[in-house]
Amino acid sequence: MFERFSITWTKSAIALVVFSAIILYFIYRPQPIGNEGSSLSAYAAGHSAKSGPTLAGCPVFPADNVWNTPVDKLPKDVKSDVYLGTMGNMHKLHPDFGADLRSGIPFSIIPAGTRPVRVEFEYRDDSDLGDYPIPSNALIEGGSSSDGDRHIILIDQQRCMLYELFNAHPQPDGTWKAGSGIKMDLTSNALRADGKTSADAAGLAILPGLVRYDEVASGEIRHALRFTVPKTQAAHIWPATHQASRIKDTEFPPMGLRLRLRADFDVSGYSKTNQVILNALKRYGMILADNGGPFFISGAPDTRWSDDDLHKLTNVKGEDFEVVNESDLQMMGDSGRVDPRALPR
Repeated sequence: MFERFSITWTKSAIALVVFSAIILYFIYRPQPIGNEGSSLSAYAAGHSAKSGPTLAGCPVFPADNVWNTPVDKLPKDVKSDVYLGTMGNMHKLHPDFGADLRSGIPFSIIPAGTRPVRVEFEYRDDSDLGDYPIPSNALIEGGSSSDGDRHIILIDQQRCMLYELFNAHPQPDGTWKAGSGIKMDLTSNALRADGKTSADAAGLAILPGLVRYDEVASGEIRHALRFTVPKTQAAHIWPATHQASRIKDTEFPPMGLRLRLRADFDVSGYSKTNQVILNALKRYGMILADNGGPFFISGAPDTRWSDDDLHKLTNVKGEDFEVVNESDLQMMGDSGRVDPRALPR
């Protein structure tokens, strides 16, 4: 009898321990603060359902990259009017691309089997050294005889790698010389090291900010645009990593500043093509990336553009924009990934 009682008591004890463990789990398990858990899940689901921009089968950086994040609901920067004053309220928006293949910044898909060639850089400390897979027919900004910035943008679709060169010149022996150059993983959010430039003054990649005809034809641009102004401050803010000015006056814009077209700007009188561009400027805005023409937005040349139609964008002026405060989106200085907790719900 004693033996039978012991066995029965042991089973009951085990059951009690298991039951208690279950109760304790539900009492002390980690709980989301407020609606944080559901909000982050919704954010992740939304980004899975709607990916970021792609090119040649590769992402143009992840969907949660700062270039690909809407800023239409972020707060207006307190210095918006000051910055716009030095940039020029009455300057016209200028599409710096068109049907002429020498207009804009072209890009090339690297053909399979292209062999890397040696590139010597003027700014070695700011460049990713080594060989670059430059095809013999690589497109050069402004054409092969250009005396401008001579950017070359290359996409390796097999490895989803981006190569960008500034002031690139082919040499008689098959090598190249360039001012600077970068190699970037298009599947990564990594930024240049702080203080480092790129093929662009702000230290940013150029490709993610270009207006491309195919994406406009699809009906939607899902990223911010690249733009320039004549004078900038000797400072940079995230996601930029570099500056290109000696101006200490803080009323001038720093590299990396982000603008958006005001929500109340009426786009109904513009063509469908221009509406796509303008709506992108409302939702994603544009990032200051270099010194250049006032409110010049960058795009890739394409014979399908209508220059007369694009010219109508010059009706938009600096006063139609506002500066965005996107500082809360930053999680780490060396990453372009946005903080999902900072996104408006």
